[in-house]
Amino acid sequence: MGTRDQILDAAAEIMRNRGVVYATTKEIAKAAGYSEATLYKHFSDKEDIILNVLRHRMPTPASAPPQPGTAAVADNLTAMARAALSFYQQSLPLLGGLLAQPERMAAHRNSMQRHGAGPGHAIAGIAEYLRAERELGRISAETDVIAAASLLDGACFHQAFLRYYQSGPDAEPASDEVARSLARTLVRGLGSSAGGASS
Repeated sequence: MGTRDQILDAAAEIMRNRGVVYATTKEIAKAAGYSEATLYKHFSDKEDIILNVLRHRMPTPASAPPQPGTAAVADNLTAMARAALSFYQQSLPLLGGLLAQPERMAAHRNSMQRHGAGPGHAIAGIAEYLRAERELGRISAETDVIAAASLLDGACFHQAFLRYYQSGPDAEPASDEVARSLARTLVRGLGSSAGGASS
């Protein structure tokens, strides 16, 4: 295993067990067995490490988005909901500590924005997919794609939060049926054509 992977593994472990607030470059370097100078040879700053943990050590809603015009709209949205449910359930423990510290949250938010990242990108990805399906005529031309994407993403986040609240970090992942139900309910409101939705 290379140095970069060891750093990411150490950062992911700290984030899971103690939260982002405690994942300082000093603590990450110590856990990985390297100097802080070594970290900066591979990553620009702490947020760069966090982003790479989210991208490479966790499922992400942004990975392999469905191709518009292929499969059924409901099936494609089910796949996106499944990815979002998994991502949020695993990321809640990592980010929870920031919520209680507004100053650190602001610093984290500003740093993530500099890297072109942040929670709004999940909604943007779903909206981009729905916009393409709207142009193909597979969902209603009147669809507000931002609102629809927000509904799906928000429902996935809430489901993940409820599981974490009830059972902590060892909560069972949401079932495929949850993802299917969310997607199918949304599709009914989108006015999908017969060729764009599952029966």
